[in-house]
Amino acid sequence: MRTTYLEASVRLYHLDAASEGGGANTLFYGTLSEAMDVAARQSEDVQDGLFIATDNDVVAYLDLLESW
Repeated sequence: MRTTYLEASVRLYHLDAASEGGGANTLFYGTLSEAMDVAARQSEDVQDGLFIATDNDVVAYLDLLESW
């Protein structure tokens, strides 16, 4: 993920690989710090499919969490 900051506007979404076509369900729009809090409250199964999108990049939540 390119350099960003805690107050950057992001979209937190879940990519459901089980559904036909891999539908994306938005869980949250807001700051990166809030999105990380929302993501942390999800079950492990959901966390596996979470992604955070900034205005210039997309990263898997678990990958970002490892570097957080």
